[in-house]
Amino acid sequence: MEALRLVLLYLHLIGFALLLGGAIAQYVTGRLRINAPMLWGAVVQLVTGIGLSAPLRDGDEPAPAKLVTKLVLALAIFAMVFFSRKRDAVNRGHFLATIGLTLVTAAVAVFWR
Repeated sequence: MEALRLVLLYLHLIGFALLLGGAIAQYVTGRLRINAPMLWGAVVQLVTGIGLSAPLRDGDEPAPAKLVTKLVLALAIFAMVFFSRKRDAVNRGHFLATIGLTLVTAAVAVFWR
């Protein structure tokens, strides 16, 4: 089971890289829109995050409050990305909120013990 958890964690980190990297690439170009890496990153993060929340450890599961917080953040990011993916341009505040929520989600994962 540990190998499965590590594979899910690896894929989860790839999803984070896709989401944040795609967003930063769009921000640098000056044209704020949702690109394919951002969409795929949000999907990968959501699916692997749900997989990681399964009780795969030997009694070392994260707190339920942390899991719910991360799920709410992941669903918010996914909704922000999914429903804006076909627009030619996204509002600057919406785009920066997507980046901000992505960073907050990473902070919750790292600092909440």
